[in-house]
Amino acid sequence: MQRRGTSTRLGAILLHGRGSSARDILGLASALGLSDIAYIAPEAPGNSWWPTSFLAPHAQMAPWLDRGVAAIDQAVATLEADGFRKDRIAILGFSQGACLALDYAARRPGLHSAIGLSGGLVGTGDADGTPTEALYGHIDKRFDYGTDLTGLDVFIGCHEQDPHIPLARVHRSAEVLTTLGAKVQTDILPGPGHGIVPSEIDAVQNLWISG
Repeated sequence: MQRRGTSTRLGAILLHGRGSSARDILGLASALGLSDIAYIAPEAPGNSWWPTSFLAPHAQMAPWLDRGVAAIDQAVATLEADGFRKDRIAILGFSQGACLALDYAARRPGLHSAIGLSGGLVGTGDADGTPTEALYGHIDKRFDYGTDLTGLDVFIGCHEQDPHIPLARVHRSAEVLTTLGAKVQTDILPGPGHGIVPSEIDAVQNLWISG
């Protein structure tokens, strides 16, 4: 786990994508340019939070998801030990990290905000049904989180033709989080792509400056 900054205004947990690292995602702090935020970044063993698509059956995803949630629990505990209340802790992830960040926020209420850049909710189990083209050949998931996310700000950004994140899951994630009480913003970028763009940086800046 790597850290950057010592401010007491807001703590932010940054989660890297597949094949990346804590050091890589901490580079996002420079792009954000918010010097009064303390950043912490867990690193996945082998630089991957899970070895398959986040759309895979729940039985395949569950042990990896549990491991990722435990890593974030540790990061939250570290920030709390440094004096941050939970409602002053934000979470942001890219790609795999975005999926993990959003799912963590759905499971662990009380955070300041959650940002998923090219990601969607992992889910709590497999839904009934058959594989669909809209979910890239996977079946849908259940989203039985049972949490109250009132007060949580959420931003989800994704290209409409992301090769890893189906647009259908982005829209479903926004719907689920809104139903749980979160205030959700989405930014669907036209065309194909899988990466962080300037408009998403602006959205995160605005969310964290205003908060």
